[in-house]
Amino acid sequence: MSWIGGLAEWQEGDITYLSVAFTWKLDEAYSRALFARACGRRVIAGGPALFQVKMQHVLADVAEIGKDFPDAIAHHNPLATIASRGCPVGCGFCIVPAMEGREFTLLPDFPVRPILCDNNLSALPADYQDYIVRRYLENAVPLLDANSGFEPMTFTPDVFARWKPILRGPWRFAYDEQKERAEVLRVMQMLDGEPQKRKRVYVLIGNEPYSECMDRIQTVIRHGCEPHVQPYIKLVAMEREPHVRFDWTSRKLKDVARWANGFLWKQMPFEDYDRSLKKRTESYDEQQGLFV
Repeated sequence: MSWIGGLAEWQEGDITYLSVAFTWKLDEAYSRALFARACGRRVIAGGPALFQVKMQHVLADVAEIGKDFPDAIAHHNPLATIASRGCPVGCGFCIVPAMEGREFTLLPDFPVRPILCDNNLSALPADYQDYIVRRYLENAVPLLDANSGFEPMTFTPDVFARWKPILRGPWRFAYDEQKERAEVLRVMQMLDGEPQKRKRVYVLIGNEPYSECMDRIQTVIRHGCEPHVQPYIKLVAMEREPHVRFDWTSRKLKDVARWANGFLWKQMPFEDYDRSLKKRTESYDEQQGLFV
């Protein structure tokens, strides 16, 4: 099973449901809603994209907006689940604090599935982390991916020891800003014995000047981890285009992401990367639910 790409659609009775993860999927959701209405169906739409768009989108003309649908994530990937909502960190480029709050809402009856998508596993109360681990063990369900990962600030030796016996996929955490350097290096040192392919670091670019962003990417590589580079896109963007700031260009943001996510850093420095030599377009990794 794989991720569908940010727009889920399903039917129950005479109702069509749409769950929209990304704002740039709203126009497609509108088209689907029009078709469903033409077929005589009632349409209910929700998801992060609709929460984030403060202006009225035309989708509201043909669908009921803002309805909560339990376990909607399973319609984006049948193997995915969530055991908690919210995150206390409050990153300015993240939708979670505004949509789900900076205090955790625990979901103890969560369905146990192989892909766990909680926003910040390491910041959860220790007893609740133990509870999640215990439910995976009791249900004999392999934890193939902790998709949203761990927070360097709260990733301690206890957290590492707690999750290590059940996590089969990569250790995911983020290095989004230079100010996180000390905490990120501490986590990298903790994971030093893990294979490189099991240390996947999200690196946001475009939110700082090029030299600082590239330094974060190179730090990830030097410490034996794999970078997954994500150009900064505004939360309300109606097209999937990077937001250009500092000394970046849109082209450079995309090129750095393709060089990094295509593992070309194993072959050449970015300065030697020539996009004309690789007729490679950006694609969606359905297994990870990430653009690469």
